[in-house]
Order: sequence, then structure tokens, then C-alpha cells
Amino acid sequence: MLCRYVYTVKPQIHLFALLGVVIGVAIGVGVYTFVYAKGYSYLTNDPAACANCHVMNEQYSGWIASSHRNVAVCNDCHTPAGIIPKYITKAENGFRHSLAFTTGRFPEPIRITDRNRGVTNMACRKCHEEVTRAIEGTHADIESMMCLTCHQRVGHL
Repeated sequence: MLCRYVYTVKPQIHLFALLGVVIGVAIGVGVYTFVYAKGYSYLTNDPAACANCHVMNEQYSGWIASSHRNVAVCNDCHTPAGIIPKYITKAENGFRHSLAFTTGRFPEPIRITDRNRGVTNMACRKCHEEVTRAIEGTHADIESMMCLTCHQRVGHL
């Protein structure tokens, strides 16, 4: 009876060992990629993190030359208010960007997604609330006017 117990447990040990190796390799590759790609820098508010990828050099240089650099960093315009929505957006964008850059499947020049356009539009409205109210008047639908329609290069020259 002892032999049968050992015999039935042995294949499970191999399965657990294989699973452990697969999980260990996945974690190792993930940590290596995070360090190599400077993933930790994306947890900060440092605009230089946005220029880790050559695709963002034009936007970063434009921001350096703009008047917005004195009052806003990338996260102020490109992530929603609140710590949880901010990091959800950063995680979503980080995954999408790393997948696109790893596979080489991204448009040049890069383009903002509809979701991120909405986030940026709300950031414009928050900082420039008096101006947007004056432009829209009392009858305008707040969602009907997108700041980036006319001001798409603002913040990036």
C-alpha cells in the first residue's frame, strides 16, 4: 500500500516542480524587463520617464520648450485625478505601450487614444475652467467641445 501511495504522489511532485519553474521563469523575465525598461521610473512624476522611449522624444522636447513645463508635468495632463484612477491609467497605458513597442506595432508619429484624449480634455478643463466656461457660454454641452480639437500641440509645441 505504501508503494501505491508513493507512485501516485510522484507525478504530482513533477507537476508542481514544472509549475514552479514556469512561474519562476515568468517572474524572472518580468523583473528583468521591468528593470531593463526602467519600469520603476513610470511610478514617479518625473517627465523624463516619458522620454524613456525614443518615440516620445519629440513630445518631451516640445514640453521642455512650452510654457506648461512651469506648471504641469505629464501626469497632470495625461492621467485622471485621484491616486487609484491615476495608477490604473498608468498601468493600462504601460501595458499597451510595452506591448506595442516590444512588437514594433505602433504608428509613427504616435497618436493619442480616444480614452486618453478624454482624460487630457478633462485636465484642460480643470486647469482652465474659467476660460472654458466663458467660451462655451451657458448653453454649450460640456462634452461637445474638445480642447484638443483646436489646441492639439499645446503642452508639446
